[in-house]
Amino acid sequence: MSFKRKFFFPILLGFSIAAKPSISVAQEQSQEPVRDIEEIVEDLELYVMPDAGPFRPDQIEIKNKLAIGEWARSGHALSTAEAFTHWDEEGEVPVACATCHSGAGFRAFYGLDGSDAGTVEAPVPTGGVVDCDTCHNPGLAAVEEVKFPSGLMHPIAPGEASCLTCHQGRASGLNISASVADMALDDTNVDLRFINPHYAVAASTWLGGYGGSGYHYDGKDYSGRFFHARPVATCVSCHDPHSLEVSQNTCMSCHENGEPDSIRLSRVSYDGSGNLDQGLRTDVSHNAERLMGFIQDYAETVAGTAILYDGHQYPYFFADANNDGQIDVNDGRSVAYNAWTPRLLKAAYNWKFVTTDKGAFAHNPHYVLELLYDSSEDLLTALGMDIMDTGMMR
Repeated sequence: MSFKRKFFFPILLGFSIAAKPSISVAQEQSQEPVRDIEEIVEDLELYVMPDAGPFRPDQIEIKNKLAIGEWARSGHALSTAEAFTHWDEEGEVPVACATCHSGAGFRAFYGLDGSDAGTVEAPVPTGGVVDCDTCHNPGLAAVEEVKFPSGLMHPIAPGEASCLTCHQGRASGLNISASVADMALDDTNVDLRFINPHYAVAASTWLGGYGGSGYHYDGKDYSGRFFHARPVATCVSCHDPHSLEVSQNTCMSCHENGEPDSIRLSRVSYDGSGNLDQGLRTDVSHNAERLMGFIQDYAETVAGTAILYDGHQYPYFFADANNDGQIDVNDGRSVAYNAWTPRLLKAAYNWKFVTTDKGAFAHNPHYVLELLYDSSEDLLTALGMDIMDTGMMR
């Protein structure tokens, strides 16, 4: 007997026994013959389980289940993250933010949903994440270049559109130049406000001076796109496209070990410590700490108002007018820094640009070290100091 018949035979047999008296009465009244169980099973052919399994959801094979699982545990799928819940009270993601903060917005920006490409026409409902179709939509194959905040149209390889569109930040050095215009370098201006490069700038770091996302000081040259050693060519050469984790095995193609804190090839001590055993990440971190110190010294002594940084609240830089080490508060709200000078704004922007990208030491170490050095040098000039005395290297 087949599986389906074994499966249903006890049920039907029990039913027939339990219902025997009423069936007998019905037979006496209608004089219809008793049907064989095999005939009943055959009539139920459409309603019984198939001959072949699987018979449980957990037994069903999903060929890309590993990729789906990795994605589901990644930041791209974390629907409770601030990147996706920031607009929950409004119920919709604004046009300016929708491209990278919802899959639907991204598809709208590139016209993958049938709309006109190049803009998001209307706010997008909240609740979305960076879904599968954000990166796997077949229409992305037609995207050949991505526009960066500096205005650069960068030609891309297949599969790069999603990464480079949403990990480039939203500002560039041109925004700083336009903001300060011809203002005197050390004069405070109440109209100046901090310009935030935004939160994900790895693609801009990678393109370096060619991308122009950092503020470039006059008379200085900047390293361009960082061409890593083979086999590193695109974002997914190092980052798993679903889990987003970095593969240390890729690093070990050239480096002695894959630990980010240990990777170093340069024999130059950029932080002046002389320690060539530490990873290059430490040099970048040390120079960023130094730049922040110079920013604070300049703000207090030249701009005339102490400055404090808080990475958990916008606009990140706040006033400390009484220099008590606490952010000033007015009517229950933190007071944004309001004594910006052009020189201070340039340095603060570069500091934020470099420190926002936690992988800057790998994405383009030369470029970020140049930005940190030049910003420090400019502030120290106003403070009457020589950067050569710090031991920092460009």
